[in-house]
Amino acid sequence: MSKYAPLADHLRGSGQESVPMTFADIEKVIGAKLPQSAFTHRAWWSNNPTNNVMTQSWLEAGYTTAEVDMAAHKLVFRKAAQYGPAAKSGSGELRDVAPAPSTAEVASFSVVFGALKGTVTIKPGTDLTAPVKADWEAGR
Repeated sequence: MSKYAPLADHLRGSGQESVPMTFADIEKVIGAKLPQSAFTHRAWWSNNPTNNVMTQSWLEAGYTTAEVDMAAHKLVFRKAAQYGPAAKSGSGELRDVAPAPSTAEVASFSVVFGALKGTVTIKPGTDLTAPVKADWEAGR
């Protein structure tokens, strides 16, 4: 069991859509000090599931981080969006939610994101928002 499991339990047990907490609150819940990097690196609070064990705790509890204020040592955990045609709210009523991405969309995300990191250089002055079809057809 991870030392961050009590945070996951705390979030699940809250039943709230958003749970504001200070870093000190989190330390009380987990019964341990946060690492120094939690106070100095914004990326520590990212929602990347490969980031660290703590990230996995809040994601598995169904929450993501938002409104991270490094200077004030506080953030808000927000209930993560659920996928599917409908999902039950806390009161049991059905509500619309975002459709789940298709298998093809998920596969394309995993192949594209990060595949060319550090290998592409964009020429200064290039307008990345300009249409390119005419340039491609003209062989430019």
